[in-house]
Parts: sequence; C-alpha cells; structure tokens
Amino acid sequence: MMARTLFSRPAWAGIVVCTAVLALLPVLNLAFEPGQALYISGYTVALVGKFMCYAIAALALDLVWGYTGILSLGHGLFFALGAYAHGMYLMRAIGRDGVYQSNLPDFMVFLDWKTLPWYWSFTDNFWYCMALVLLVPGVLAFVFGYFAFRSRIKGVYFSIITQAMTFACMLLFFRNNTGFGGNNGFTDFKRILGYSITAPGTRAALYLATLFLLLGALLLCRWIVTSKLGRVLQAVRDSESRLMFIGYDPLWFKLFVWTLSAVLCGIAGALYVPQVGIINPSEMSPGNSIEMVVWAAIGGRGTLIGPILGAFSVNGLKSWFTAAFPDLWLYALGLIFILVTLFLPQGVLGLARKIRANRETA
Repeated sequence: MMARTLFSRPAWAGIVVCTAVLALLPVLNLAFEPGQALYISGYTVALVGKFMCYAIAALALDLVWGYTGILSLGHGLFFALGAYAHGMYLMRAIGRDGVYQSNLPDFMVFLDWKTLPWYWSFTDNFWYCMALVLLVPGVLAFVFGYFAFRSRIKGVYFSIITQAMTFACMLLFFRNNTGFGGNNGFTDFKRILGYSITAPGTRAALYLATLFLLLGALLLCRWIVTSKLGRVLQAVRDSESRLMFIGYDPLWFKLFVWTLSAVLCGIAGALYVPQVGIINPSEMSPGNSIEMVVWAAIGGRGTLIGPILGAFSVNGLKSWFTAAFPDLWLYALGLIFILVTLFLPQGVLGLARKIRANRETA
C-alpha cells in the first residue's frame, strides 16, 4: 500500500514527462539561436540547474525529517561543504589563467600566502576532490550524529544544536586565515576537467549531470523508504521507544540515514558551485537551512516528490519576487510558510492527494 501511494502510475508518468522536458532545455539552448521561437537562454538553463541542486538538498532533508522525524536546521552546512570541496578543485584548475598568474588560488596570492596549506594537497586532482565531496560532509555528519544520537538528543534540542553547528562553521569560514577565501569565498572559475566552465557545452553537461543525479537520488530514496529499512525509519519517527522495546537499536538506523542525507546534500552543493560560479560562507547561514525546511514543508514532507516540487516552486517564486519586490521576499516567504502550516499541514502534494481521494470516494 505504501509503495503504491508513494509513487502511483500517474506519479511515474509525471516523473518521466518532467525528466524529458528538463532534459530538452539544454538541447534547445544549443540547437537554436537567440531570437528563434524554441531558443532557451543560457540563463534559464543555469537557473533550472540551480533549482535541481536545491531539489536534491530538499530530498535529502525529507529523508531525515519526513521519514525519520529528525528535524535538521544544519543541512545548509553539508550543502556548502560539498560546494567548497569541489570549489577547491575549480580554484586549483584556474592555474595561470588567474588574475595573479600563479599556481596558488588568487585569494591566497592576494593575502601573500607562499605555499598551499596541507589540507589543499592533491586538490588539483578532480577525483580526489569528488571523494572529498562525499567524505567531508559524510564524516562530519557521522561523528556529530553518533554523539548526538547516542546521547538521545532529539526534537527541538537536536534542531538547535544543528543550527549552532552550521553557525559556528560559517563564522570559521568567514576568517581569512582558514584558507577558504574568507567572506568572498571561491569565485572566478575558469575550467573543469580542462573545459571552459562558461562554454555552452560544459554548461549543458553540468545541467544534465544534475538532472540524472536528482533522478538517481529520488530512486535511491524511494528504494530506501519502501524497504524494510524504511519501515524501521518510520517506526523511529512514530514511536522510537516502542522500537527499542522490541529489540531494535535506533542509533545505527538514525546514523545511517543522517549520514546518507548529508552526503546527498554535499553532492548537491558540488553540482551547484560550477553552475552558479561562486561559493562563500553565506551558504552556511542558518537561514539557508531553514529555507530547505520550508521547501520540504510546502511541497509535502514524507512524500519524496513533494520537497522537489517545493524547491522548484519556492525558488521560482523567489526569483520572480526578488526581481519585482526585492525588499518583500522574506515577508512573503514567512507568510507562505505560516499559511501552509495552518491550512496545508501535509503540503501542496498532500492537498492534491486529498482532493484525488475525495473524487475517488465521491
């Protein structure tokens, strides 16, 4: 029953159609010239690519919040760490094309650094940095989660310490002497794997990689939540004490899903940084983590597809709103969240399912 309601035939059809439409956008950008009817601008392709990165992060959050009952206000940190890990490679790939004509990243030359710090070693290797994308957020989440879950910290207390963790890391990354560019972060990327990062073909490849990784993350999460593991995770959410009474140790189940969610966020950040062209400590701000919660809540937590819809709809509205009424977006976001909490506790997708169920019973 759960598997059928999670992804029904109409949902599968919608996923296939949306995937095909999204995959077509970079093709139209490359195949047609500006001014032609079917031309899609490079700005639109980059914007949708950014939304897909946000959708992966929202999906990762939904796995721990919607299905395991762990509300995190620190997932923006894992997103940013993945972006920084990839950004280190992109900064090293600039080489002598940079402003200061040095093998060091430009910001290090500007700060009069003579050599790379030890933690920058091997970051000129793409695959090493891809390993960092997985390991850095994954190891941090594992260590943090182990001590938090072993101490049985849960509920609002867990949310508060995750928010404190991301805020502390943000302050650390703002310092110039940490070696991550200070408040300016990483920017002015030139190449990835030897290809110009601004070339339309490179942009299209990054976009399609993001699309297929979003689809892969969705299928992975569906496989988890419809398996026996998924039923245990939902038991953790609904009644952890009963689960312990029948002989299960929630620690390792919570730690697994928490670490996996952090890794998915890191991957989203790694895909985000070359498409947007910048990463700085502001991505770690607690406000960004709270926005991820808003995406999941508005779309419908505990549904997988809902957070993806929430990420697209909220960020699409944000792009329009900040252009038309730049000073009012935060008020509008707060109002939307309040209205959804009061009148749509299961999100937009929950409302759609309720309407469909009423029609079937009518």
